[in-house]
Amino acid sequence: MSGLRELATIFGRSPALPETPEPGTVTLRARNVSAKRGDRTVLEGIDFPVIAGQIVALVGPNGAGKSTLLAALAGELELSGGSVELDGHALTHWTHLDMARRRAVLPQSHTVGFPFRAREVVAMGRSPWARTGRQDHDDEAIAAAMAATDVERFAERPFPALSGGERARVALARVLAQDTATLLLDEPTAALDLGHQEQVLHLARERAAAGAAVVVVLHDLGVAAAYADRVAVLEAGRIAADGPPRQILTPELLSRVYQHPVDVFDHPVTGAQLVLPVRG
Repeated sequence: MSGLRELATIFGRSPALPETPEPGTVTLRARNVSAKRGDRTVLEGIDFPVIAGQIVALVGPNGAGKSTLLAALAGELELSGGSVELDGHALTHWTHLDMARRRAVLPQSHTVGFPFRAREVVAMGRSPWARTGRQDHDDEAIAAAMAATDVERFAERPFPALSGGERARVALARVLAQDTATLLLDEPTAALDLGHQEQVLHLARERAAAGAAVVVVLHDLGVAAAYADRVAVLEAGRIAADGPPRQILTPELLSRVYQHPVDVFDHPVTGAQLVLPVRG
């Protein structure tokens, strides 16, 4: 059946375009998801909803399963058990084009197989909307995404010639230009300087405030506390805790999961939740 849907799309009979979900709608859901790499279990029994209007941060130590869970949600990982649903249907219900119109994925690595200019890479995010009424907004969406990520000044430069941080921002602009209801961002701040890290998280917050569902893999627990509506702490392929940052980011839980003493306290001036390793 999926093959018939793909053929219908190729010959111009594309399914109806997705509607904007209401705040609080579950756009993406993992149901009892398990996955293996070889003989090693990397995800086990994951139940995880992604909700419109929220930023949910995936945190945890190296190897806990954060990026693996994101790949499972994106449909880029073969599961050994359970299922993932997008807009209420199993991922197998959707064509690749259907999924690209409903969720956008920012991977950790940012490579292209040809020296496209930066603007051309951003424009790739608009390809799911070709031959639809939304293609009329391509130029506007591309310009807005490039302005938001501060990449306009090197729009004509070849993508491979950019620095790691510049490539990361162009890749994020592509995801923003795609303009989907769900965004899956894998360590979007990893290659960025402090100012651009904050800019990226502000953009994620703006998208969530506008109704998008945002999942972001983060290493910085303080950033997760500052920007996320929910934090899911992964430990050895399982979700150890999931909920509002002030309920989840506790010294007891974090010290156990990270196997290092962690202190959590409020900033003396702003009251913001701070998360820091205990240093001797």
